[in-house]
Amino acid sequence: MASNAVMEETLQVLKDHKLRVTPQRHIILAYLVSHHNHPTVETIRDGLGKELPNIGSSTIYNTLNTFVDHHLVVELQNGDGSTHYDYFGSPHYHAICTNCGRIVDVTYPGFSDTEKSLEKKTAEISGYMISGNHMEVYGLCPECQIKLGIKPNDNEK
Repeated sequence: MASNAVMEETLQVLKDHKLRVTPQRHIILAYLVSHHNHPTVETIRDGLGKELPNIGSSTIYNTLNTFVDHHLVVELQNGDGSTHYDYFGSPHYHAICTNCGRIVDVTYPGFSDTEKSLEKKTAEISGYMISGNHMEVYGLCPECQIKLGIKPNDNEK
């Protein structure tokens, strides 16, 4: 079960976004806040088996869609044909491995400034009124680089 602090945070997030606080919404959001594994609907269902043993995939899917619509969660495609989800509580972007599909959150000091600058420049160039962004970069993770013989395995010296 998620910590009390996480449960309180998610309860406040739901209230701040004027979403009705149902047990399902609360527990699914708490799972996303406390797990940084970019889960699929099936992963969430399996992870919540003890807390919500009768929860169906459609309930999870519908809840996630509500969160996506309210910009609490982002959908990620990593090339494996399934949709993954990520709670977007703090600004970050994603690095996605084009070989194994692994997804990693990336942030650094000053990232928020970079993000704001990108949105401002995009608005200037395109004329769009920017409401948000989601950035992904693609490449080979360190493990796949080793597996593919692109990078030596420093652990085998």
